[in-house]
Amino acid sequence: MHHHDGSSVAADLLGSVAWRKSQASNPNGDCVELAHLDCGTIAVRNSRDPRGPALLYTRAEIAAFIRGAKDGEFDDLIA
Repeated sequence: MHHHDGSSVAADLLGSVAWRKSQASNPNGDCVELAHLDCGTIAVRNSRDPRGPALLYTRAEIAAFIRGAKDGEFDDLIA
């Protein structure tokens, strides 16, 4: 299955992928989950809607986001 970066697909159409979430996630299940797809793309979904849309990103896009989060670039969104 080939995915275009920046697109979305219904998460349940991705087959049996290993979804992961942060150990620091909300205990009520309000989490963002990520999965590595065989094609190298990273899928992101809302854990409250596991059959809903999954956004697809390149590894470079996810790496840039994680670097920004680690550097505090998004801290103002939760302050």
